[in-house]
Amino acid sequence: MPVPAADPVSRNALVILATIAAGAVLYMLSDILTPLALAMFLAVMIDGFARVLQARLPGVGARAAVPLAVVLSVVIFGGAAFFIADNATSFASQLITYTPKLNGLIARIAGLVGMDVPPTLTQLIQQVDPASHLGQVARGLQSFASTAAFVLVYLGFILASRRGWERKAVSLFATRDERQEAVGAFLRIRNGVEQYLWVQTVTGLMIAVASWIAMAAVGLDNALFWAILIFMASYIPVVGGIVAVALPPIFALVQFDGLWQAIVLFAVLQVIGMFVGNVIQPRMQGRSLNMDPIVLLLALAFWSVIWGLPGAFLSTPLTTVMMVILAQFAGTRWIAVLLSADGDPGQLKQHLADDPSAGGPSRGAPKTSSKTAAKPVAKRGSRS
Repeated sequence: MPVPAADPVSRNALVILATIAAGAVLYMLSDILTPLALAMFLAVMIDGFARVLQARLPGVGARAAVPLAVVLSVVIFGGAAFFIADNATSFASQLITYTPKLNGLIARIAGLVGMDVPPTLTQLIQQVDPASHLGQVARGLQSFASTAAFVLVYLGFILASRRGWERKAVSLFATRDERQEAVGAFLRIRNGVEQYLWVQTVTGLMIAVASWIAMAAVGLDNALFWAILIFMASYIPVVGGIVAVALPPIFALVQFDGLWQAIVLFAVLQVIGMFVGNVIQPRMQGRSLNMDPIVLLLALAFWSVIWGLPGAFLSTPLTTVMMVILAQFAGTRWIAVLLSADGDPGQLKQHLADDPSAGGPSRGAPKTSSKTAAKPVAKRGSRS
């Protein structure tokens, strides 16, 4: 007796309830899942870096590419972290010398809002009472250290067991068609994340270098420190652009007596961000992500609430993974359609399949139409 199919309303209600339950689980298990997600993200980045090294450097084979990519990644990230920590100390000491100018800036702002007796910087610090928050800061640093340690442990195991996933995929799927479909979905996720990383890295470098030139031209202190922070903030959608445009002009108000340096710096940084974000980035990214901008903004808010700062960094890659997985099943494909920019989440797969650099077939290879790819594969033993 055939089992009756569930009606669309019940099926969609189950999908919505499952999504809410999954969000609750992600929030409750954030301490466990956040290091794992960061480790998988780094593993994808290192794997792509290794393939680039293998293709670009002569004499680097497949076995040497991954260790070389790991060493270079550790050197780059470690050097950047050391530079930021070293400059943050000198930056904090410089703020003490800016105390009179900060008091003047506070008085100016208080005059604009109609306050007769403006508070001083010392009074504001006393009201905040930083000593009472030292415990929270210490716990935050301890949590960061433990998270970093777990990320490195997870990353080591992921890189060490990457060969075994191929045998697991063969044992997991019974037919060759199912294995090819699963591999295609995995390649789509990997290539989408790698393309996002590549675009954000290149455009972030462009914004950081152009911002450093502008900040050095007006004589802003710690211009290189601000440029590195702007580059790191470029991986956070929307918020990164606000940080890049707002913070350097604010500190220009503190450093300089006049206003023209801050105004010029704000205008130049605004032009740089708009040009790179509206002209260069769409041309580089093309239709690789095929994700609605409103969805990216909502994803940033959602993952920031669920996982905090790591969720903000991983919001776009995680949403890309969700869209790819949801597009594979008929019951959840409508969610993937809503997440996509043009209503066709399958276009990302076709775009990456046509691109040889993304791991797809060459241009001379035969292509499969989207209608054929969407047709379900009949199981063995079923009647035609």
